Amino acid sequence: MRETDVLAGRFEEHRGRLKAVAYRMLGSQAESEDAVQEAWLKLSRSDADGIENLGGWLTTVVGRICLDMLRSRGARREQPIDETFVPDPVIRPLSEIDPEEEVLQADSVGLALLVVLETLEPAERLAFVLHDMFAVPFDDIAPIVERSSAATRQLASRARRRVKGATPSADPDLGRQREVLDAFLAAARAGDFDALLAVLDPDVVLRADSGRLAVGPAVSKLVHGARSVAQQAMFFRQAVPAARFALVNGDIGMVNVVDGKAVSVLGVTVSGGRITHMYILADPERMARLQVPALDH
Repeated sequence: MRETDVLAGRFEEHRGRLKAVAYRMLGSQAESEDAVQEAWLKLSRSDADGIENLGGWLTTVVGRICLDMLRSRGARREQPIDETFVPDPVIRPLSEIDPEEEVLQADSVGLALLVVLETLEPAERLAFVLHDMFAVPFDDIAPIVERSSAATRQLASRARRRVKGATPSADPDLGRQREVLDAFLAAARAGDFDALLAVLDPDVVLRADSGRLAVGPAVSKLVHGARSVAQQAMFFRQAVPAARFALVNGDIGMVNVVDGKAVSVLGVTVSGGRITHMYILADPERMARLQVPALDH
């Protein structure tokens, strides 16, 4: 076997972890793939025999690539990311759930957390993701952010406080989540406003990202409160028949499929038997690039 094939095989052993790091750093499936591919190119040009801990080396390389991508992304934007932004969701069919899958789902990163991560400075995000989520020592992270270990620890600490204060609590039971979302769908389908209010938390927040070109009722929006969110659900209830259940970042969610094409994704946070947060991605450009598996009717 050629040396490059052996190296490629060793790299593939780490691909899943690297993709997980990149996704948490970037919130974009396409950019995560790009970051992982760039890490492979760097490895293929390096003296791999001299790398003692390949997994650790690759993790820090991906971290540095993602940090550069975040900084470049911020420099390109004319305006900071707005409050309606919804990160790329990871979608899986419900039929994939089995005992082993449930273990994997326990390590999923929710849309709520990704939304909070988008508010962090790039260096804070890197320190938090690598240390708190992937147990990378601060001594290894410090050279990436060009700070001391103590300063890097402070970056992660600030990020941790932001995450803890802004990430909503959620019911992890998929069966309970399904019951609540079923009730929401039934109420929307029937146009039952009171039933919608019953399944929505009084302080529910709806974040809908329809892209830059959307106009009229479909425009991107941030909606607070059960009555306002219920009114939105009543307006869009004609889309309910096209909804298919799926796992959205490890939780029960829905994908609207029209003529075999996924046009929007809904993720929810369920707590106390009610929906507390709703995340809708309906940006046509981003939906066209999203990896959406075949879903059951």
